[in-house]
Amino acid sequence: MTTIELRSPVSGTIVALSDVQDPVFSQKMMGDGVAIQPTDEWFVSPCDGEITALFPTYHAIGITTPHGLELLIHIGLDTVELNGKGFKAVIKEGATVNTGDRLVKINPKKITKLGKSILTPIIITNMDQVQSITSASGTTKAGDVLLTVQV
Repeated sequence: MTTIELRSPVSGTIVALSDVQDPVFSQKMMGDGVAIQPTDEWFVSPCDGEITALFPTYHAIGITTPHGLELLIHIGLDTVELNGKGFKAVIKEGATVNTGDRLVKINPKKITKLGKSILTPIIITNMDQVQSITSASGTTKAGDVLLTVQV
């Protein structure tokens, strides 16, 4: 068994997935993890890995770790509808990233003014690889240990 520490991609308050106002996340249809209510504009890589998905609207990023864990950072709820307004990516799909590398910058005021939540689920999408997952709670800073995963 291997232990993997996934770091927080943004500073903010940790929220249980079950409290996210979107059934896709709260019912763990895509996988397990946590959500963060961001207090910062920059999202950074929670781990070393490869950017395996970057949506054209920059609201969602997929990262695969060297151990094969697949992560989804979904910035905000229903933010795909903004067509990229309020988002700026500084990485590209296929890029190799290290823990802490900058990925996407958001404009929280613009996104919330357009009627969308910036609550950000961080999901492990291939839970069949996971034996256990432990989440931090309370507040977090970008780079703090967020999820401890046994694979």
